[in-house]
Amino acid sequence: MKLSCRASLIKPSATLAITAKAKKLKNEGKNIVSFGAGEPDFDTPDHIKNAVKDALDNGQTKYTPVSGIDELKAAIAEKFSSDYGINYEKSEIIVSCGGKHSLYNIFSAMLDEGDEIIVPSPYWVSYTEIIKLSGGVPAIADTSKNNFKFNLKLLEKHLTNKTRGVILNSPSNPTGVLMDEKDITDIAHFAQKNGLYIITDDIYEKIIFDGKKFFNALMADKSMKENTIAVNAVSKTYSMTGFRIGYTAGPKDLISAMNNIQSQSTSNPTTFAQYGALAALKGGYEFTVMMRDEFQKRRDYMLDFFDKNIKSIIPVKPDGAFYLFIDVSKIFGKHINSSAEFCDYLLEKYLVAAVPGIEFGNDNFVRLSFATGLDAIKEGVNRIKEAVNSLS
Repeated sequence: MKLSCRASLIKPSATLAITAKAKKLKNEGKNIVSFGAGEPDFDTPDHIKNAVKDALDNGQTKYTPVSGIDELKAAIAEKFSSDYGINYEKSEIIVSCGGKHSLYNIFSAMLDEGDEIIVPSPYWVSYTEIIKLSGGVPAIADTSKNNFKFNLKLLEKHLTNKTRGVILNSPSNPTGVLMDEKDITDIAHFAQKNGLYIITDDIYEKIIFDGKKFFNALMADKSMKENTIAVNAVSKTYSMTGFRIGYTAGPKDLISAMNNIQSQSTSNPTTFAQYGALAALKGGYEFTVMMRDEFQKRRDYMLDFFDKNIKSIIPVKPDGAFYLFIDVSKIFGKHINSSAEFCDYLLEKYLVAAVPGIEFGNDNFVRLSFATGLDAIKEGVNRIKEAVNSLS
């Protein structure tokens, strides 16, 4: 069958592919240590699961409004008000089937063919593909020479007459690095002055280490509301990846267009999952704080292990999220010449699953998720040590 040119441009999600391959090998009886999954390994809190059970028992199994139930949108508005001091009307909020769906609706609504979105690199694997699927062009801005921090100078370098906006993810996937508040503020004012949009992906906002603080364009200047499209989800904060509930707050005309697109594609997000998300947003962050603290312990263990045991691999210290982005370029040579080759070697010979950095825009690196138990982490990093020693 002849496929559309647009469909032919799109690659499958590398992170999901690695996770699926690791699960397949594990089901075959292989002792796999997986650093691939981008989801918390903690179970969803009971009060959230109970809310879903109650919703099912109460017959909440029918269509809802396309943009989500009013109670959930009100809870999302309250979150923005309490966290950022920004007030949103329900007409400025839409609930979608996960963060990816939110981004797809955004770019479908705002991009004409050939319009550009600046994407700081390394980037989450889906940004570029969703932009392309929406007819847009990802303009890649390499941050590796600036400690993986995007700034106004890099934005201006990649600005063209086709630029519609920039996507910011801080702390980011895959590096976990937080942007500087000054850089976000400078970018916010520049965007406002030049009619650009900031798409702020705040999915990891509550998973930040060392007492550091989250900051986004809305916090830089309240007047940025008209130039900012805020994307979030319940997946990482509450360990609800399978619920597929994401949400967007933004200019009313954009949200209305997203609603129209969603009405002709998925209709409303799963009804009973929305009630789980409502319970999550109303339940506070005690669970999230516990999870964050555990992630920080795992991060610290891995950083210490690489520092003491594998000098040829240099990790980027993450400020948040649950990934370690490690520079493996020093081991390239006779046997290994790319991040993909190294990840294949790890999986085939040492039964360790990791994601090659080329999928995030930097072939010198590999991403390791520490959203897995400490015992598995200890086993996994020791296997990586063996793998590196075998290449020496």
